[in-house]
Amino acid sequence: MSAINLEKNNFEDIVLNTDKPVLIDFWAAWCGPCRTQTPVIEELANELEGTAVVAKLNVDENPELARQFSVMSIPTLVFIKDGKVVWREAGVKKKAALLSALDSIKA
Repeated sequence: MSAINLEKNNFEDIVLNTDKPVLIDFWAAWCGPCRTQTPVIEELANELEGTAVVAKLNVDENPELARQFSVMSIPTLVFIKDGKVVWREAGVKKKAALLSALDSIKA
């Protein structure tokens, strides 16, 4: 399964109405580092299917959600658990770092 594309009309359903941790990749099409991050996000979406939700949110198409999460630079990666932000970092992250962050919030 590939990463879910988030937008205003599906955000609540996908992010807030789940018991699984959610990883959101805030990105934009023109962003070089975002393109570097994409393969890692897609790998995680496949590997974590059933245990976590992996999603992407285009900040140009959804500026209100980017503002809601105070996204100032991209890519910004955010883990949400039980409707609350539990981890966030800006910049390209390796798969191992994201898996480690996920392990720490699942505990």
